[in-house]
Amino acid sequence: MPPEAFRSALAAADEFMYQEVARLPLSKRTDQEKMALYARYQALTLKETGLDASQELIAGMLKRMMQYGTKLVLFGDVLPTLTDLKKRGLALGLISNVDRSIEPLCRELGLSPLLQVVVTSQDVGVNKPQPGIFQEALRRARVEASEAMYVGDQYQVDVVGANEVGMKGVLLDRIGRMRERRDCPRIRTLTELVEHV
Repeated sequence: MPPEAFRSALAAADEFMYQEVARLPLSKRTDQEKMALYARYQALTLKETGLDASQELIAGMLKRMMQYGTKLVLFGDVLPTLTDLKKRGLALGLISNVDRSIEPLCRELGLSPLLQVVVTSQDVGVNKPQPGIFQEALRRARVEASEAMYVGDQYQVDVVGANEVGMKGVLLDRIGRMRERRDCPRIRTLTELVEHV
């Protein structure tokens, strides 16, 4: 299977997961509900690649994943672009639907020196696309919504949510899977963001 096909499958599964977490955060789900959600995510990923998998295979995959864990890494354009934008005097921030502190992760990834604002759903008690999380980020950054731009890779959760509070939502579509979205700026890499600032 070509890597592009697998990336497209992961993007579709990620979109499902983001919408589910926006609907009901993981912290408000039982362990059984979380496992069922992860199983649906894996099944969707495999289905998008053209593979049908049994529940036993998916359960085995989840067990393996939990044994080995994962490590997050940044795309190669993230730090250079954020560094460039910070040098231009822009206030930079991060909004995330997570129910734990991400400060340690930001430090580990080298993001902390570049970000003035970090807001999570744990901090605010609501998830994207709800207005409260975007409004809290604006308050902390001390900027008006009309002065702010929000970049995200999920149309409904990121772009629509940001637009609804008056920010300019920009869709980061790294693999070109959301070409039909023409009502917002769409970029393939963060380096293209500079053209929209």
